[in-house]
Amino acid sequence: MLDVTYEAVDHLAPGQLVNVDEGRGRIRVELDRQAPLQAVVQKLNIEVDQLLATGHWFQLWRDEIISRATPGTSLHINYLLHRIIGGTTVAIEDRGLIDFHADPALDTAEFAASVNVAVKNLLDGGQWFQLYAGEIIDNSPEPNKV
Repeated sequence: MLDVTYEAVDHLAPGQLVNVDEGRGRIRVELDRQAPLQAVVQKLNIEVDQLLATGHWFQLWRDEIISRATPGTSLHINYLLHRIIGGTTVAIEDRGLIDFHADPALDTAEFAASVNVAVKNLLDGGQWFQLYAGEIIDNSPEPNKV
């Protein structure tokens, strides 16, 4: 099962605004709680772009598998700040693309919490998977291990 979480933290090294850690079926994104959201989002776009460049993540879009290397489209995730009524984060998904639209009035902790909700909804759609050490991990429940 896939698990992607964002968390505002206080323990990142000075000047490190974002830390992305990937493992089997999971991504942990730590965001500097004290940094201005605009700076965090700029760095987040860079870090997530580097994660996608590894080629471990894929989108199933209308029976087509989209990867970073798909001709004519490349897998991208963008975090965009602009005024949103209700002050939350909205994810808009298209072929090879997810745009997270977040209200710039949010602080970093509120941003992380609202992105977690948007990501959960995306993953529940069943269109994303990870290739990890030759194993395909999707959003199906893991079998119980005895």
